[in-house]
Amino acid sequence: MASEATRKALIDALERETTTTLKVLNAYPAAQSELRPHPVAKSARELAWLFTMEQMLATAAVRGELDLSVAFPPAPATIPEVIATFDRSRRDLVELLRSGPAELLDGTVHFFTGPKQMGDIPKPEFLWFLVHDQIHHRGQFSVYLRMAGGKVPSIYGPTADEPWF
Repeated sequence: MASEATRKALIDALERETTTTLKVLNAYPAAQSELRPHPVAKSARELAWLFTMEQMLATAAVRGELDLSVAFPPAPATIPEVIATFDRSRRDLVELLRSGPAELLDGTVHFFTGPKQMGDIPKPEFLWFLVHDQIHHRGQFSVYLRMAGGKVPSIYGPTADEPWF
C-alpha cells in the first residue's frame, strides 16, 4: 500500500512541476504553433499536447482505466486550446490524488519498460516517471520557445528573460 507521504510527495511535485510547465506553455507565441525544428520533430503544438496526454495517462492509471490499445486524441488546433486542456487535466489529476481513497495508488500499471517491452510498474513509480518525463519535455519545449522568439520564464532559476537579480 502506498503511504500518505508518497501521495503527498506526488501531489506536491505535480502541483509544482505542472505550474511551471503551464508558465512555459503560456509564454509560447501562439502564432508559432507549427514550428518544427526538424522534419522528424513534433510541432510545438504537438509537443505541448504531449504534456496533456501524460496527465490523461496518469489519471487513467490512477483510476485503473489505462488502456494503451485506444488511440490518443489528436491535438487541438491551437496552442491556447492545448493549454486550456492541459490546465484542466492537471487540476483534475491533483484533485483525484488529493480526494481519492487511500488505495488509489495501490497496484500496478502495464506500460513500457524498455524498447518493445511491456511490464507492470507500481502506480507511484509510473506517476513519478510521468513527472520526470514532463520535466524532460518541458526543457525541450523551452528550446522551441526560444526559437519561436518567446521569452523563456524562470523554470528552476533565472533566465536571460527573467533574471532574479
